[in-house]
Formats: sequence, C-alpha cells, structure tokens
Amino acid sequence: MSSKSRTGRARPGRPGAQQPGQAAGRPENAPAARERKATLAAAREAQRRTRRRRRITVRAGIAAAVAGIVAVLFVIFQNSSSSSAGAYPYQVGSPGAGQAAPGFTLAASTGGSISLSQFRGKTVLLFFQEGLTCQPCWDQITDLQKHAAQLTAAGIGQVVSVTSDPVAAITTKATDMGLTIPVLSDPGLAVSRQYQANSYGMMGASRDGHTFILVGPDGTIRWRADYGGPPKYTMFLPTTSLLADIKAGEHPSS
Repeated sequence: MSSKSRTGRARPGRPGAQQPGQAAGRPENAPAARERKATLAAAREAQRRTRRRRRITVRAGIAAAVAGIVAVLFVIFQNSSSSSAGAYPYQVGSPGAGQAAPGFTLAASTGGSISLSQFRGKTVLLFFQEGLTCQPCWDQITDLQKHAAQLTAAGIGQVVSVTSDPVAAITTKATDMGLTIPVLSDPGLAVSRQYQANSYGMMGASRDGHTFILVGPDGTIRWRADYGGPPKYTMFLPTTSLLADIKAGEHPSS
C-alpha cells in the first residue's frame, strides 16, 4: 500500500511533515539569535561606558584647567595686592616730615655736581642706597626710571639717588645700566649722616640702607620711609608700593 493516504497528505513523521513544537515561519536556531542579541547589547553597553568615561575625562580636564587658571589669578592678585600701602615695613628716622631738608652739593653720575637747592620749586624724591654691592638697589633705580610717568603724576618732579661709592665707579655702573636718574657720590657719608640714612641698613653705619625722603618745593621734608632697617632689611620694593605709601602718608608699618 502507498505511504500516502488516499487524500494524498503526508503522514506524520514523514518527510515534508511539520514537526511538533516548530511554529510556522520561526527559525530553528533561536538560541543563536538570542546569543547574537546578547552580544550586540553587550557591545552597545561597552560603547556607552566608553563614551561616559570620555565625558568624565573631558570634564576632569576642564576642571583641572579652571583650577589652574584660578591659581594663576590668585597669584596675580596676591602680587598685585603686595603693591598696596603697608606691604613693605619701614621705619621713620630723623629729620622727618615738617623738618628742613639739609642742603648738599655732591658729584653726580650725570657729570658735574648737583645741589639740593637747585630743585627749589620742585618736589624731589631722595633715595639713599647701599651702593655697588647691592644690585637690588640699582634695580630700584631702574624701576623708578620705568615709572617716571607715575612719579610725575604723583607730583614728584625729580628723583636723585645718593650712595657712598666713588663717583667714577657709580658713573660706570649707571652708564652700563642706562640710568638717567642722577646718582650722587657721598664717600665720606657726610650728607648721609645728616639725614641718618646710614642708620637703617644691613652694613651697620658704614653704608646707607634703603631710605626715601620726599622734599617739598620749599625745602621742607614732606614724607620719609627707611625700608632698609630690621627686621626685613628691604633692598627693593616696587615703585607702585612706594607711591602707595607716599599717598597713605607717614604711617610706619609694624
């Protein structure tokens, strides 16, 4: 008898017959499909994690850069603040404000001699300094020269420095540094002692310290600051700080 029934349909279990549990149109390798989906999902999750790590790294870099900028601005602010009045301690010797400025005539690095009296009618800033052994003192003159416009704006018509070195040596030094501010030679300390400018330095009484004396147009001392004395023995301060102290008046720092 033929393997087909009279209706011509395939009997169960024969080729061409649909097997139990096999849905129409459903692939036979479902486990493999699930594995592929799981692998794809894992890959996508890995990509998301990578993107998150990149975002975190970028944010951390930005935060570090901002912190660096803030630190730089803080340093700039601190330096800027140090140029305010009182940033550099000083003492006030005698003669001081209200007293007549002792007259003098000394040999100058600019040639010839200079007398205090020739500046009558101008406000003069006298700068007594240690001399050739103190490079910061000469840097101070350079800084004063660079801030000539600010000094003029403050009403200072002339700056004159005084030191105890020989005029030939200070002339060479001033020329080498391109200084136009006159540096006067007081080798015997006669003028320095009159102003007691040699009482506020690191070298005892043998040299001047770092003293500024502001002499008014009438020859009267208007302001004084001896920065070279203890405890800090300052041998340089920014001209901006000097001007701030002058503006603040004679109020010695502690």
